[in-house]
Order: sequence, then structure tokens, then C-alpha cells
Amino acid sequence: MELAFIPSPSTGVLHLGPIPLRGYAFCIIIGVFVAVWYGNKRWVARGGRPGTVADIAVWAVPFGLVGGRLYHVITDYQLYFGEGEDWVGAFKIWEGGLGIWGAVALGAVGAWIGCRRRGIPLPAWADALAPGLAFAQAIGRWGNWFNQELYGRPTDVPWALKISEGPNRIAGTYHPTFLYESLWCLGAGFLIIWADRRFKLGHGRAFALYVATYCVGRFWIEYMRVDEAHHILGLRLNDWTAGGVFLLAVAYMVISAKLSPGREEIVEPGAQDDAPVSLDKSSATGESSDDPAAPTDEPRAESVVAEPVASQPEPKKA
Repeated sequence: MELAFIPSPSTGVLHLGPIPLRGYAFCIIIGVFVAVWYGNKRWVARGGRPGTVADIAVWAVPFGLVGGRLYHVITDYQLYFGEGEDWVGAFKIWEGGLGIWGAVALGAVGAWIGCRRRGIPLPAWADALAPGLAFAQAIGRWGNWFNQELYGRPTDVPWALKISEGPNRIAGTYHPTFLYESLWCLGAGFLIIWADRRFKLGHGRAFALYVATYCVGRFWIEYMRVDEAHHILGLRLNDWTAGGVFLLAVAYMVISAKLSPGREEIVEPGAQDDAPVSLDKSSATGESSDDPAAPTDEPRAESVVAEPVASQPEPKKA
């Protein structure tokens, strides 16, 4: 008998009148908003214009969604094109099924197009987005909780996930791999923030750190999953993908550090010209004009205290 477990929702859809609100899509949307919002803050802090991250995300997000769905459908084609399956389900993205590898790969293509149109370097934009992207994944994984999918092996630990009977699943308690990955992505996001401040990562190395860190977590979490997947030499396909991408990310960090050490001084040409120029001398020298002791060219108004006028002796009367 389980003393404690994480319950699963009875449904992944809430209806607001005739409008269905799907938990999976809701989590994806919130994740995208967080990634763009935090990425914009980092971009502005690096010297870029406000709104540039969102402008490029308009290209990256649709490409990423298409890429993520394509990767899922191709690697799990039997779910849609197998015997007795309906191929129309391949387009029902709200029912779950986004491959992060395809999302990042094709999303990068969309981001490259957006960056090229704005005349800014893709690696700098990716560095600004990196921790926010990790946080977005942490939020997006809760969409799997709504759909009761991507859980691990059966277990009776207190934090086990309760799964109800349904298509392609057996009722029971399982390892909540969605929760493991969500927590791992949160940790990865904070690690990137710390490393970026400590080592001044630039030229795409913060993004490469995100990729490498995610791959490490995905490798052991993927190994716990029990959903149907293709295996190569005893390992799931995504384990092989995570291992290969990890090596590429580490190689990029090493080579990039040698070829382009340091961080970009200018991430968006012309953004510095947008900054308002202050005519106040104190702005140029870094002194505060509010300091009463600060030197100023204006003469100070001296306080005048009226002194009593000495009385003159009255003339003597004749």
C-alpha cells in the first residue's frame, strides 16, 4: 500500500465554454514566455536593444515546434503509421510529443534567420537565451504530467507518480521522470547563470553549457523511462543522441574558448547609439549631481543674514 504519491490529473483539458484549455499547450506557452522575458533581460544587460530577443523568437519558436514534432513523429513513427493507427494523429501536437533534439536543431535555424535579418551574431543571442531556455523546459515538462506520459519504472517511493488506466498505459505508481527532468533543468539554468557571471562566457559557450548539462541529465533520466522506444545496442535512441550531442557541445566550448576567448563587447551594432546622452558633467565623471558636496559651475547662493544697522546719533537741536 502506497503511503504517499503524486496524483495525476483526471483530465488534461479544461473547457472555458466552448474553448478547450489543454494543460500541455499551456505549459509550453508559459515556458516560451519565461524564456523570452528572461532572455530579453540578459540581452539588454549585455548591451542589446529591448525587444530584439522577442523579434528573433518569432522565427525560432515556430521552427522549434515544427522541428520538435518532426523528431518525435520520425523516431516514434509506429504510433502514427503503424498497423491500426491513424496518421492524422501526427498533427495533434496538443496530445503531447515534442522531441527536444529536433526543437533545438530547427529552432536554431529559425533563430539564425532572425539574427541574420537583424544583423546580430547568433551565438550572442543564444547565450542570452540559454538559462531561460532551461527554465522553459522545466515548465514545459509539466505538460507531460497533464498527459500522464513519459514516466519511469514502477516504484513505491513516497514521490511516486500515480498513473491511471488508459490507452497504452497500465495503472500503477511509477518514477516521475517528468519531475526529475524539470528539477534538473532548473538546476541547469542556475548553473549557467553562475558560470556566465563567474567566467564571462561568450561566443555561444553559455548555450553550449546548457546543451551539455541537459544531455547529462537526459541520459540518466531517459534510461529510467519505460515507454516504447527504439533501442540500439541495449540503449534507447535518445540516450545515444544525448551522448553524441554532449560530446559536440563540449568540443565546441573547448574550441571556441581557444579561437574566441572572452566575451563579445558589442552584441547588437548601433544599440549603444540609442542610449540617451546626458549633458550633465556629473554623468560623464560618474559623480552624483545630487551630492551637495559635488563641485558645480553655478555659484552657490550664499545665505544672507540681515545685520542690524547701527543707529546714527540724532542731530542736536539748536
